[in-house]
Amino acid sequence: MNRRLFSSISFLLFCFLLSACGGGGGSDAGDGGSSSSGGSSSSGSSSSGSSSGGSSSSGSSSSSGSSSSGGAPGNLTLSGFIVVDQFGYLPESEKVAVLRDPQQGFDGDREYTPADSYQVVDTESDEVVLTVGPQAWNGGAIADNSGDRVWHLDFSAVTRSGSYMVVDTENQLRSPTFRIADDVYRPVLVQAVRTFYYQRAGFAKEASYADARWADGASHLGAGQDPEARLFNDTGNADTQRDLRGGWFDAGDYNKYTNWHASYLTTLLHSYRENPGVWTDDFNIPESGNGIPDLLDEVKWGMDWLIRMQEADGSVLSVMGLSHASPPSSATGPTTYGPATTAATYSSAAAFALGSQFLGQIQGLESYAADLSERAENAWQWAQANPEVTFRNSDNGVAAGEQETSDYGRFTKSLIAATYLYQKTGKAVYRQYVEDNYQNAHLIEQSHAAPWEAEIQHALLYFAFLDGVSAQVADSIRTAYGNSLDQGGDNWPAVNSDREAYRAHIQVYTWGSNRTHAHQGNLFYDQYQFGAGGPGESEARNAALRHLNYLHGVNPLGKAYLSNMGEFGAENSVDSFYHSWFSDGSPQWDSVSESSYGPAPGFLVGGPNPGYDWDACCPTSCGSPENNAQCGIAPPSPPADQPAQKSYLDFNTSWPLNSWAVTENHNDYQVAYIRLLSKFVSESKD
Repeated sequence: MNRRLFSSISFLLFCFLLSACGGGGGSDAGDGGSSSSGGSSSSGSSSSGSSSGGSSSSGSSSSSGSSSSGGAPGNLTLSGFIVVDQFGYLPESEKVAVLRDPQQGFDGDREYTPADSYQVVDTESDEVVLTVGPQAWNGGAIADNSGDRVWHLDFSAVTRSGSYMVVDTENQLRSPTFRIADDVYRPVLVQAVRTFYYQRAGFAKEASYADARWADGASHLGAGQDPEARLFNDTGNADTQRDLRGGWFDAGDYNKYTNWHASYLTTLLHSYRENPGVWTDDFNIPESGNGIPDLLDEVKWGMDWLIRMQEADGSVLSVMGLSHASPPSSATGPTTYGPATTAATYSSAAAFALGSQFLGQIQGLESYAADLSERAENAWQWAQANPEVTFRNSDNGVAAGEQETSDYGRFTKSLIAATYLYQKTGKAVYRQYVEDNYQNAHLIEQSHAAPWEAEIQHALLYFAFLDGVSAQVADSIRTAYGNSLDQGGDNWPAVNSDREAYRAHIQVYTWGSNRTHAHQGNLFYDQYQFGAGGPGESEARNAALRHLNYLHGVNPLGKAYLSNMGEFGAENSVDSFYHSWFSDGSPQWDSVSESSYGPAPGFLVGGPNPGYDWDACCPTSCGSPENNAQCGIAPPSPPADQPAQKSYLDFNTSWPLNSWAVTENHNDYQVAYIRLLSKFVSESKD
């Protein structure tokens, strides 16, 4: 652990020293922090067509034209002072690079004075397609979230498909390369969805699908494991044995949590519903080519596990605790499960019902969908008869994260389940349940829409869109949602006032801040797609895209917050993150920069977390001198003691440095990101 942390920090210092030696001009013409979180994860040629070539010219005065640049590619330094969406932009979307002069935080001693003008250069032809000047954000103020002074560089006028970079000719600096194209996000979407294949439990990752770098045998299928799982507090009783194979590892841990797993299914199903034409049958998973969109194949894999978790009385088991090792196939410990709960059963009812609705439209899955519908109603009936059955798994030594929810959480799950059951069955009892109870949801009760209640807010908007729903109820839901987005200070007012220097505002940075960004983008788009007011489609799309741009590199670290995306266009993606497979010290899978392969591509990490700290036992109370030594002398900074958006480091050390609070992946982050990203992927032309 200390070796890994030391080398990460050493790499930071190396980057700073290297950039201090770079080109001249009136500013520090160096890296500026582009590798400030563990280094670039460019591990091969870009399959998305981006290039790091191009040259610069200081002589162009045209605002949009075709001049030839006169420098040489080798004279340009990749700079963290110029941040862009590293994957690129849609032709008709807003395109704004951010120029940054750090004032506070770990890079506060770096200095950058913007040039008077910048060139947007076509990297294939070296043509200067636009020359544009920077605009200071907020009169040159220092942004609270980042500690940076920034300028915006609007190059939205560039709409021609191609590969580009933004060039500072005065200082011989360039941005990461990026594409402009209708299909710019498709390769990214494919990799983001493929992470669920890598997360499959009990399924071999064959080289032809996984890539030989991340091939592995089927995990957790041995004696006493998933096919023979037993109740956590009665493992000696063979009557408790259940075949619970399948499903997905939940995050960087291999455990499976029914509440969360069910919500992944509903979110992926809505991703399909909202843009069905993008979901093709060629994502290179084992089911590819079977005539069913690969996203729905992945949903069915997850649904099959949820079916196994349902008991004969309709209740659904709450959680499974699995053993951990790297690679997953080498894990040999026993599997246990927790009892059925009300929340898990409501969550499953929702997933079964929505799954029945959409999988039933696929030829060959009609009987499967009918079974799901029956399971959904059975689950509803059990949960209604058993409204307060809970199980706190973390208090009982099962799995890691606490999946149990509050009274309000169970209530919202009942509304979500009733919504999807009403759509599927058309039965008035489910519609009436929502109409009788929706006013107790925070959206209505508090007139407030927030990213941390994205699931229930979306379900209510969806309910308001269904046939047969009371017009008064539907209007009440849409009005509450629309008023909150139109008037709530963290929604449209934040966009319209340009409150966030990096253009994508969220109310607060906490554990999982990247998920919050994905949810916030979806909030804006939901307002448009469900007719809940707002300024219009173009504005909603651009507001949502700002959050994608942030996740793809328009942030103070110039970091694309997806793992190992160098082969897909990113020049500074996540180098390492907390995951039991891609673990610290692994010769094969530790980090892109220090191991043979690094982690698999496409995982969204948690992101900046100003609440990060080392374990409370550090530095002297971790049980032994050896454990204490793993603490070091202080929490790593970054992520500790930084402005909110700089509270990040690419690292994957476990206890007691607890990198999971910053870099761990989570399927919940992933589905929110997939749902947002898929809105901006064009339909396949095949």
